[in-house]
Amino acid sequence: MQNRAHFVSIEELRDRIERVSSVRRQKSVLPFGMGPIDQHLPGGGLALGALHEVAGGGNGALDGAAAALFVAGIAARTTGRVLWCVTRQDLFMPGLVQAGLSQNRVLIVECRDEKGVLDCFEEGLRCNGLGAVVGEVARLTMTASRRLQLAAEASGVIGIAIRRWRRQAEASDYGRPTAAVTRWRISILPSEPLPVPGIGRARWYLELLRCRAAESADYVVEACDAKGRLGLPANLANRSPSQDAWTASAAR
Repeated sequence: MQNRAHFVSIEELRDRIERVSSVRRQKSVLPFGMGPIDQHLPGGGLALGALHEVAGGGNGALDGAAAALFVAGIAARTTGRVLWCVTRQDLFMPGLVQAGLSQNRVLIVECRDEKGVLDCFEEGLRCNGLGAVVGEVARLTMTASRRLQLAAEASGVIGIAIRRWRRQAEASDYGRPTAAVTRWRISILPSEPLPVPGIGRARWYLELLRCRAAESADYVVEACDAKGRLGLPANLANRSPSQDAWTASAAR
């Protein structure tokens, strides 16, 4: 009887551990709130406690700005301060605010060089009191990305590396493997025409180039709103995005 009672208590303990683990797994992702994207990503959203990479497409500064706004929208939906590490003094705060990221939450660290960015990036990821850590870098080696990934895993903080290049020829570095869990590329698209004169909500061509435990994918989305949420264009709400979207973007 004593052995039986002991056996039952172990089973109960296992059940409790499983329930706690289940809750933690549910909280380990940050959903986009868009079915087509969340259903494709493992766990139903962007992994927290992980490193992700984001870059603009081939349209220079415009696509680069879209990439920064995409990242701002992600950071806006986290809880806590956001550490943003840069080497250039060109972070446009009103744009981040428009993407849902309050200026009161952003801590900007200006570094002398990219080594300084990586050092601050890693130290920030070790602080579990932050909501997100963003680092703007041109090059990201496998060794550096592994350090960032391990720091993010230990703290549970999401890390996002925005890849920026001074010359477009340097963009080929984005194809090299890193330890990042996902890799994204954002390109601008013409906004959807309005029935009255005016400028419609910006649209992006969003490419998931790499994702652990999932295949690559692409989406046409409306840019982040004031709460950091993406939107699905009305003309795409009931169908998959077409490759024509990228063709239209590349032709601009």
